Amino acid sequence: MADNKTTSDIRLAAMNLLAMREHSAHELRRKLAPRFEGADVAAVIAVLTAENLQSDERYTEAFIIMRKRQGKGPIRIALELKEKGISETLINLYLDSSDQDWFELAVAERHKRFGISEPQDMKEKARQMRFLQYRGFTQPQISSAIKATE
Repeated sequence: MADNKTTSDIRLAAMNLLAMREHSAHELRRKLAPRFEGADVAAVIAVLTAENLQSDERYTEAFIIMRKRQGKGPIRIALELKEKGISETLINLYLDSSDQDWFELAVAERHKRFGISEPQDMKEKARQMRFLQYRGFTQPQISSAIKATE
């Protein structure tokens, strides 16, 4: 009987987290496990997933949209998703780094930070390239952004 109470407590805690925002299954496990030691948190999360209340697909899609709005590139987003426990297959399904949007985003981020004119010397060019690399853009995207002056 006490086990059933624990299961409902875990479900309630998970639902409260999911009500605030999407969470990956890995995130839910990480957040709930310390609070419910010894309980079968994974089983409750599996039920929530089966009921489509928790979805790594929805989480991945929402995460990518959020990070794009923040001006992050595909490399950085993929790394963050891996840290959140999202599978490589799911990342590749939702994150296409060859998409033209990434090139446009790299240009927009460079213009927002450094203005529209081309870098005047190699030192400035390297600085701008490091900035875009840190943001997670690929080398072709960075090169395209550096050359874009409009």
